Amino acid sequence: MADSPRRRLADRVSSSPTFIGSGSRFTGDLECASDLVVGGAVIGDGDVKGSLTLSDSGSWEGEIRAGNAVIAGEVQGSVTVAEKLELRATARIKGSLKARSIAVAKGAIIEGDMAVTSGKPVVHFEEKRDK
Repeated sequence: MADSPRRRLADRVSSSPTFIGSGSRFTGDLECASDLVVGGAVIGDGDVKGSLTLSDSGSWEGEIRAGNAVIAGEVQGSVTVAEKLELRATARIKGSLKARSIAVAKGAIIEGDMAVTSGKPVVHFEEKRDK
């Protein structure tokens, strides 16, 4: 059932994303034309045209721009997302957040300001299932 609706942003990652695996470190500015999954560390600015998934073991130091994003790891820097930003319970953010819609799980830590460009309120939720 390939055309079934997907309820979560994390379910929408393309079938061939770019990976930066756990234990890996990338230093420098990164441009990604499609989806990006980060389990390791990135130091630098990133421009992700598709969806960014930062796992709970992942970290990013620098400015992030993405179409959509699910963050479960640590970010030090600003995050600007064109559409939906989802912060998982394990997310630790030090910096500003800006997105059309923002959903924050109970337990996420945010040290900075948030701006929702659609004018809608930030959605708070409790995670009910594993990653």
